[in-house]
Amino acid sequence: MQTKKLTIVNRHYPPNINITGENAWDLANYLIEHHKLEVAVVHISRSYEGGGTKREPVGKTYPIKTIYEGNNKILRYLSSLLDGYNLIRKAAKLNHGPIIVMTSPPLLPMWASKILGRKKIEWILWSMDLFPEGFAATGELSENNFLYRYALKQTYKNAPDKIIALGPHQKKLLDKKYGRQIEHVILPCGVFLDQNKIEKTPAWKVHIDKIYLGYCGNCGNPHSGDFIKTVIDQLNPDKHHMVLAVYGIKAEELKQYAKNNPSVTILNSVPRNELHHIDVHLVTLVNSWTHVAVPSKAVSSICCGASIIFCGNKESDNWFLLQDAGWFAEDSPNLKEEIQTIFSSLNRDEINIKKQNAVKISKTLNNLVRQSYDTIASWAQ
Repeated sequence: MQTKKLTIVNRHYPPNINITGENAWDLANYLIEHHKLEVAVVHISRSYEGGGTKREPVGKTYPIKTIYEGNNKILRYLSSLLDGYNLIRKAAKLNHGPIIVMTSPPLLPMWASKILGRKKIEWILWSMDLFPEGFAATGELSENNFLYRYALKQTYKNAPDKIIALGPHQKKLLDKKYGRQIEHVILPCGVFLDQNKIEKTPAWKVHIDKIYLGYCGNCGNPHSGDFIKTVIDQLNPDKHHMVLAVYGIKAEELKQYAKNNPSVTILNSVPRNELHHIDVHLVTLVNSWTHVAVPSKAVSSICCGASIIFCGNKESDNWFLLQDAGWFAEDSPNLKEEIQTIFSSLNRDEINIKKQNAVKISKTLNNLVRQSYDTIASWAQ
């Protein structure tokens, strides 16, 4: 019987540490182990400051060199645009089964629509962060800008054959943009089937008697630095302690804000297998990024058995899928009052109830991921 083949395209892939690359690895690993698929991965060969666990790559990898690795913003955007073109062109030339197109670098799906759509090559959109919508969400481009309108039109001109969406609400948005319902699976970002836990208390957890809160991960344009600062302001040194392991464009500002606070420990990172030692994880998604992004840290926090405080919009798939294991604070001018209300009821009993719910949700999500992986395997040729 002929071996089934499939290609994954993404900017990031192990050994580079990045959450989207790790999700690509998890899918590839499952398809190879459980379905004996031949998986090819086309990616950019560069390092990246990101969250995740270091892994050895699986499948047949096809790294592509980028033309620019510096910090000049304009050159990075131009390089990213060319990287996306080269990734899709390489994947098309491989002729290695259906092509799963992720959404990094930004506008990668635009090149898929233009190149794969025009050539009638079967492709599957794996919708992480949506672009060009992300540029408008950050205010980098106006929705009336000519370049934005052109990129938006080209991105949704040729629909993928199938969609892998992060949640049902994001899927509805994509159907609206493509103008029709497309066969799909739901695959929340942040669920890893090989996830393990280190039960030994980590060295950073010195206040065993206190409630531990944590912000562990990226704090960029989609995330509210004000939310994290507001939580820091509410910490009671007799009851609470917070771990801040942050990277991204707002990281230094947050580290400076917290550096003299005795209730905050600043770390470079917290390994995923230690996340369960934090009682309450902070997750934030500003209103303009609702459905454009669905933060993986919410899902990974729940899947380790912890609870969350989610600051954002109730329509977000994060809150829709995970609400029984957390508290909600609306991204609004009343944020301080909402955080104060949450902290007034933040006690061990309430946290334990949320944690028990997290375990149940985690089992449901793991089953969902396996079902989605199996369906994706059936899509392969």
